[in-house]
Amino acid sequence: MRIIFMGTPDFSVPTLMALIEHGHEIVACYSQPPRPAGRRGLELKKTPVHEAAEKLGIEVRTPTSLKSDEQAQAFADLDADVAVVVAYGLLLPEAILSGTKHGCYNGHASLLPRWRGAAPIQRAIMAGDSHTGMMIMKMDKGLDTGDIAMGERVAIGENVTAGELHDTLSILGADLMARAMAALERDSLQLQEQPKEGVEYAAKIDKTEARVDFSLDAKTTHNRIRGLAPFPGAWCEMNIGGKWERVKLLRSLVDQAATFNKAEMSPDDRGLVVGCSSGAVVITRLQKAGSKAMSAEEFLRGAPVEGVR
Repeated sequence: MRIIFMGTPDFSVPTLMALIEHGHEIVACYSQPPRPAGRRGLELKKTPVHEAAEKLGIEVRTPTSLKSDEQAQAFADLDADVAVVVAYGLLLPEAILSGTKHGCYNGHASLLPRWRGAAPIQRAIMAGDSHTGMMIMKMDKGLDTGDIAMGERVAIGENVTAGELHDTLSILGADLMARAMAALERDSLQLQEQPKEGVEYAAKIDKTEARVDFSLDAKTTHNRIRGLAPFPGAWCEMNIGGKWERVKLLRSLVDQAATFNKAEMSPDDRGLVVGCSSGAVVITRLQKAGSKAMSAEEFLRGAPVEGVR
């Protein structure tokens, strides 16, 4: 089929590649515009989808909005059979949703209707969900409210990070979308309305959520740490050599049997144990500002920690 691909981050690239490998023609890629990068923000960095498409000789379009009549006409002029959308980042107006023969199909990283919205992977982990998944949805004007075409469940391990789950779902989503497009081409793709019950919204992660609160229980604290790893990274302040410094917490374990007081800490052979309102978290991987990420053993060897807050 003639496909318009719309995506931006690393998460989207495997789906683009899978569609090409299955013999579809990508007539154009839409992606977010290049953003300032580098220490001074003087360079413009293209998105992962932009870079991948350019290497493949595919036309890339980077509008800041799709709401104008000119954008709608340019989209329609591509004469595509379908648009595939994976983590694109712009709202699609009605003229775009109806601008191809079969409409727009989205790869979404949750078990809809749970975790509609911007941060489904992080929110599922932070909420302590035992399962998530990928779903292929025919898009409508609502926020992730369209009919479901295909879906698969994935177990969330108790110590899995958002980064690890991201990678798993990215590969699964590519395979699922390729299967969905093959079924669409055969005119055998069946759609099912989303359930009315169980709707949850995955709001964009706010920077204020990243600070770890050790007055919460150990499980909640652990889920926040792994749900925000590696980006943006949960953090706390540590007293290192008499100076309080911000430190990202990238991996942890739960120790429900620990009897530490809140924010009381002690290193052991597993890592840095920090007390919560009940139980404790064992920090096993961390990163100080301006330094590389390292194991707790490496970190504590070079930076004796005298307190945590």
